[in-house]
Order: sequence, then C-alpha cells, then structure tokens
Amino acid sequence: MAKLMYRDAIRNTIFQEMQRDARVCVLGEDVVGGMGTAGGPEAIGGIWSTSVGLYDAFGPDRVIDTPISESAIVGAAAGLALAGKRPVAEIMFADFIGVCMDQLWNQIAKFRYMFGGKSICPAVIRMPCGAGYNAAAQHSQVIHQFVTNMPGLKVVMPSTPEDACGLLRQAIRDDDPVIFLEHKFLYAMSGEVNDDPDFCIPFGHARLVRAGLDATIVAAGMMVGYAEAAADELAKEGIGCDVIDLRTTSPLDEEAILDSVEVTGRLVVVDEAPPRCSLATDIAALVSSKAFASLKAPIEMVTPPHTPVPFARELESAYLPNAAKVAAAVRQTLSYR
Repeated sequence: MAKLMYRDAIRNTIFQEMQRDARVCVLGEDVVGGMGTAGGPEAIGGIWSTSVGLYDAFGPDRVIDTPISESAIVGAAAGLALAGKRPVAEIMFADFIGVCMDQLWNQIAKFRYMFGGKSICPAVIRMPCGAGYNAAAQHSQVIHQFVTNMPGLKVVMPSTPEDACGLLRQAIRDDDPVIFLEHKFLYAMSGEVNDDPDFCIPFGHARLVRAGLDATIVAAGMMVGYAEAAADELAKEGIGCDVIDLRTTSPLDEEAILDSVEVTGRLVVVDEAPPRCSLATDIAALVSSKAFASLKAPIEMVTPPHTPVPFARELESAYLPNAAKVAAAVRQTLSYR
C-alpha cells in the first residue's frame, strides 16, 4: 500500500494503464502543458497536474494537447474508441459539458445500442467538478445529475484516492463509455492506495463507510466526507448511522441502499446538485417506491438551494451541504418516533 494524493492516484493509474496497453491514449486541453508552459519535458501536465510525466513517457502520439473545444475532444475520443483505441479524455471543467452534449448524449452513449451490440466505445471522459474554490457559477457546478440520466453512459464519482485508482482502472478497461467525475476539492486529499497493478473496483458496488442502526446516509464523491464527519459527530450522541458511498451513480447499487433502509427505517441523502431532478430526489423516489413499508420517518435531503453557485465566499459556504447540515437532517428524521 502506498499513500498518495487523489490527483497522484489518478495520474499513476493512467500511467500504469498506458504502460500495460498501447491502445490507451490521453487527450484534452493542456494535458501536456498548461499554466503557460510550452509543452515537452518541462510541462506540468495540465492545470490539475493529473497528467504530469505522461508526455515524456509516451510521446505526442499518445498524449495530445487539443484545441479549446469540448466538442472536438469528446468527438475525437468517440472516433478513437470506435477505431480500437482506449482514449482517456479530459474536459478541464465539467461545467462545459453543454458544449459537447451532442457527442455525449446522441453519439457515444448510443453507439452500442444503435449498432446492435456489434460496436463498442471504450472512452473515458474525465471531468473535474464541484464547488468550494470560490470559482463562481460557471466553474463550480456538479453535472452527475445530467449524465446519470443518459442511458448508455456509466457514471463514476470516487471519494478517496484508492477508489479513484480502482474505479479509473476499471473505467479504462471497460468496453462502454464512462464519465469519470473528480471533485476538485478532493485532488489534495491523501490516503492509502492499493498498489496492485490490476486493482479494479467493479461498477455498481457501493461502499459501506460507517455502520449503524439508527439512520442511513447516502452520498457520493465529495459529499461522502461530510456524511462521514456527520456520522462521527452523531456517534458521540449515541446515534449510529450507515454511511453509504455510492461510488457509481450509473449503475446504481440499489440493493445496498434498500437493504440499509430496511434496517434503519430512516434515510438522509446528501447531494451537491440542486434539488430538482437530482440524485437526491432519484434515491428518495427509489426508497419511497421500493422500501416505503420500512420507513419510520420522512426522507431528508441535504442539497443546495435551486440557484446558481454563488461567487461570494460566504454565500458559497452557505449554499453547499456540510457535515453540520447532514447531522441536523439525521436528527430531524430521528425526531419522528
């Protein structure tokens, strides 16, 4: 086991997969250079430092700086995948998904279906996402609620360095298109990472982070840390919570959610997306329809308000979910006896 930062776990995994499989290639804005560098040996590997060293090791045919065009990046990734490559494409900010929506929604998500299963599209589209950096409404959004809604896409939201490694390796080896969402606030997070070069985490298998009998807290990505912190604080009050890290939103581990709620009878869902048509509302509907008889209290959702992400630091802090809000929601659901 090695201790790595989240961003380093991503970079190392891509490096190892490029060594293992000559079909794996990387493309995106500034994945070679970035921050004003000219590219080449001195390149920093993008503004998130997740592709450092790849250009030196694999050269310009496999590490490609692209124009500032999300349509071109995702369209090229689709073409490479159909031609037998395994591209790992980076959209610098997930907020710009709208520019390449046609390539995602109408093309790569539907190739296998349209061609009767005779063609695969093993493209990984990495997207840094999320708020907390005071980067304002156009560079702070989460987009999992959109891509999870698209049949044909697999959607991954790792919350730890080890999950980033295992899930990314699974994504690169998968024969379907995968949207890999990396919360920007997690890049500097450190943790133990399995150093087995074949370590993969299967999609659709949630992780039980904490165990308890009083309430179930469901979260993904950055929100898992808030759920953990809330559960730790509530434990001091004698309140035990199941904390479920979804890992992937498509496929969704419905069984893990339903089994937990059948035991606890109470559900809190934490989601950084606004509440309308969100992951939180989707899971609330799932439990209401399939585990209603087990519920002892109304479902609580911890989400931002239905507004753009604020720029002012104080407003952004008030806008986002946090551990205190999650703990308050658990106490609220426990108030029903």
